[in-house]
Amino acid sequence: MSKTAEAGHGHEGHTHGDKHGTVIVTGASRGIGAAIATELGEAGYGVAVNYSSHEEPAEEVAAAIRAHGGRASAIHADVSVPDEVAELFERAERELGPVTALVNNAGTTGAPTPFDLQEPAKLSELLAINVLGPMVCARHAVEKMATSHGGRGGSIVNIASVAARTGGLPGLVPYAATKGAMVSFSRALSNEVASEGIRVNSVSPGIIDTDMSADLDSPETKEAVAHSPIGRLGRPEEIADTVTWLISPAASFVTGSDITVSGGR
Repeated sequence: MSKTAEAGHGHEGHTHGDKHGTVIVTGASRGIGAAIATELGEAGYGVAVNYSSHEEPAEEVAAAIRAHGGRASAIHADVSVPDEVAELFERAERELGPVTALVNNAGTTGAPTPFDLQEPAKLSELLAINVLGPMVCARHAVEKMATSHGGRGGSIVNIASVAARTGGLPGLVPYAATKGAMVSFSRALSNEVASEGIRVNSVSPGIIDTDMSADLDSPETKEAVAHSPIGRLGRPEEIADTVTWLISPAASFVTGSDITVSGGR
């Protein structure tokens, strides 16, 4: 069996005597990130529950995973600050074992604003969180997981958005552009690191029912839901199901793909 085939089939396992390795989930204190962290913990992975500003909810997510017999640590890091990202990876390995997967979930929509009124400083902030941050996280993940660095392969999942394809809701042009960047980045990186035993994919959710969603009662959101063939909002758990599958050995031949989970939008 080739090195790539072996790595793609799940070097995520057999770490520190546990069934699975360690997954870092950024932005995991609530919403989609919390659902992903919870499901991965239930599946047997050690989970680094990353947060930037919501410490208490992150600690609650980690505590719930541990209460069900799992391994989890809540770890602070602002993904837009490279030094904090480096410490996130070091702490995750110290506390939970070698990192075998990364879920780049942390992100922000920014305030809905007509594009001609967008301030350059706000655009830079959005890019730092939604694009540069995930890239820095992925760089550390590749360094930890690549076979040429002594790693055993693994998986990276970048949370994008259906907005990358549809253009998104009014006033969120920069957000849609950053998510398009994540889809392209995932495809390009997957080509480069496949021989290192690392799979890279993106997941593009539609409108998901979380407390961080855009105003769910806005006319734009209601219209988007009305045009969804399934006719409802998505649930965080439905995104978590997809991410958990992509990380698992069941998806060992899946890389460079963008999985749309949007109710048909």
